[in-house]
Amino acid sequence: MSKKLNIGLFGFGIVGQGLYDITVSRNLNLEFKKIAIKDATKERTLPSHLFTTDKWEILNDPEINTIIELINDANAAYEIVTYALKNGKNVVSANKKMIALHLEELVQIQKENGTSLLYEGAVCGSIPIIRNLEEYYDNELLYAVSGIFNGSSNYILSKVFNENQSYNDALKKAQDLGFAETDPTLDVGGYDAKYKVVIAASHAYGIFANPDDILNIGIQNLQNSDLKYAREKGQKLKLVPVAKKQNDKEVSIYVLPKLVKKEDFLFNVENEYNGVSVQAAFADQQFFFGKGAGGHPTGAAVFSDISALRYDYRYEYKKALIEEKINFNNNEVIEVYLRYNDEDLINKLHFIDIEERFSSKDYHYVVGSIKLEDIFKAKNLILEDGAFIADTGNYIAS
Repeated sequence: MSKKLNIGLFGFGIVGQGLYDITVSRNLNLEFKKIAIKDATKERTLPSHLFTTDKWEILNDPEINTIIELINDANAAYEIVTYALKNGKNVVSANKKMIALHLEELVQIQKENGTSLLYEGAVCGSIPIIRNLEEYYDNELLYAVSGIFNGSSNYILSKVFNENQSYNDALKKAQDLGFAETDPTLDVGGYDAKYKVVIAASHAYGIFANPDDILNIGIQNLQNSDLKYAREKGQKLKLVPVAKKQNDKEVSIYVLPKLVKKEDFLFNVENEYNGVSVQAAFADQQFFFGKGAGGHPTGAAVFSDISALRYDYRYEYKKALIEEKINFNNNEVIEVYLRYNDEDLINKLHFIDIEERFSSKDYHYVVGSIKLEDIFKAKNLILEDGAFIADTGNYIAS
């Protein structure tokens, strides 16, 4: 039998309202006791007695046994989540940055206090990838987890590539629709996707990687010449995070634009949709597809976690408990397309070899193999040059 959940909700933005719409339409054993907001003067659709600007009114309420954290501020979210877990309250969070930065600590806090933190809504919106990695693939040997994890950047790329919109116009439309923030760096710079793949990797491989050690370069330097190159190859450009086993003891994790071939599942993932590919030893390749942005899709994932807490569900982190630990590094060699401005950038990147080179008055590019570590070290040089780099997806034999 399910237990009664008395909920304290932090945040009543797009996702918070989407979640509330979903829950009130269902006859479940739960109740929203209080909702914490920042702006008390803003007009709300719910009775005023439900709202508070005092977080302690929720966190110190003994009747509230479940906290739902849906705010943008990672530091504030960390304080809310850790306090709640340490004081006997279960938590559902959708804050991918906070979780990725503190996951190992959060796992330990749960263990010490017998509480549960669930966060399906933090990774790929409506796609239930965390629960699948935890349960379906718990004893499976995974070769790679990759895909389109950020609906905002995918929406922009879809409009630019398929409808010939300018990058700036597509970005503004994404912002108007609520898919991208006013400061879009988190999305178009690949940070959002990086935080999500860090979380996914912890469940796929039992590894707690520091996001600061992981390469992420986004689509902010995209130009028409890069789109033309992809079209000439019969490919599309997508922003793709990757967590991939190099061998039995090492995993590489990175986020780069990728030249996607027609036969790739990701080729037809458009607009705000996400797609997650899991390559496994026994199950082979499986693909998950669904909306990755918007109030109701993300709200549905949060609602799934709330429903699970009614039966005391918690992540077991089985792969993190095995004795033979898997380590993260940036030693993998990949093949990339690099469009650049300053010729000196090529020397600073330390290409292992260059397969193709083109240079004209206004357009210069190379295609060659390079170690992830060398791209990581030169990230600022690449961005400052205005260069655009993309994984070609071609396999490099080790």
